Amino acid sequence: MDDHPRTPWQALARGRYLRSSWPWRAAGYLGGSVLTGIPVLLVLVLLAGVGATLSLVLVGLPLLALLGLVGVPAGAVERRRLRLVDRGPAGTPHRTPAEPGLLAWARLRYREQATWRELAHAVLHGLLLWWVDLAVVAALLGLPLLLLTTPLQLALAADGEVKVVKLWLVTSYPPAFAVAAAGAVLLPALLYPLGAVAGARAALTRTLLAPRGRELQGLLAEVTRSRARLVDAFEAERRRIERDLHDGAQQRLVALTMTLGLARLDAPPGPLADRLATAHDEAGKILAELRELIHGIHPQVLTDYGLTGALADVAERSAVPVDADLSTGLPRLPESVEAAAYFGVCEALANIGKHSGADPAAGSGLTGLADRIAVLDGTLTITSPPGGPTVLSLEIPCPVSP
Repeated sequence: MDDHPRTPWQALARGRYLRSSWPWRAAGYLGGSVLTGIPVLLVLVLLAGVGATLSLVLVGLPLLALLGLVGVPAGAVERRRLRLVDRGPAGTPHRTPAEPGLLAWARLRYREQATWRELAHAVLHGLLLWWVDLAVVAALLGLPLLLLTTPLQLALAADGEVKVVKLWLVTSYPPAFAVAAAGAVLLPALLYPLGAVAGARAALTRTLLAPRGRELQGLLAEVTRSRARLVDAFEAERRRIERDLHDGAQQRLVALTMTLGLARLDAPPGPLADRLATAHDEAGKILAELRELIHGIHPQVLTDYGLTGALADVAERSAVPVDADLSTGLPRLPESVEAAAYFGVCEALANIGKHSGADPAAGSGLTGLADRIAVLDGTLTITSPPGGPTVLSLEIPCPVSP
């Protein structure tokens, strides 16, 4: 069980309420309702009144249309305020428009159910809820605090008497301290209903403003599509870098290597020929390293021959013996899928020699491989019973084009 209550209700149920910060968080949540309720009420009244008045000459129609969106910013503020008494995340229920611009944003918002739930909450909050919250705080905190300050009130009174809550007249300090003691007893007792009211108020806010099941599915699908777009953009950038290195730096380095080789042949034996030989050898090593770097960024064989040819090339270059069953062949797949599968196999083969028997949680590289596959909504499965054999499976869902 979680040791940290998520809501005042959980703190009340576990008997830790008074020893925690929840009473003051509940008081802050209910008291802060005034700071948001009054502006919401003013905006609603202003837009509705002016819009209805000017609608006769069509000028007020945009104001009435804007009235439907008042709940969007108000809902965002209330979801943030909810963190005072509810540690569970309350994300936005709204989707991101597919097109930029204010018109596309407004068109999407008017079609979402969450917008109208937010408007209903704004109307309810502006007309009723903040009044109720203020009354609860005044009754459950104001009364005991007023009793607690009775001696101070008596000391400041010009006529030497205080009428406590307009009922009891106190003219000396012994009764004043007795009233203060009653307030000290009453305060912790009233903090319990204060937390219960704050919990109920937060539950109502979450019901109206937090995303629901269908909205969560839509947001998850949007995140998945966004991740796929990022992967495509990343792979396109990798291919661009590979082309720039292949057609630019590599070709110039090849020309430099050939020039040094010719100069080496033409130079007479001696110190100059030795230095040219050293430079020629170093240029050759740098060229080999650059080719390996280009191959690691995006192998040309993957672009030219697809995943089947690229996996055959990986098997041939593997540091450990590898049997590759590629007899059935593979059709051309989306570029992001081919790249993820190719580098996944490369990482798996590298782990054979470097991290055999390693725990994935200890940093064997399998975590990064799983993240690469998960971006494409794929799965990485590892089966390693005692004594072996260890089986690693990569599954990536994707459409297949002819």
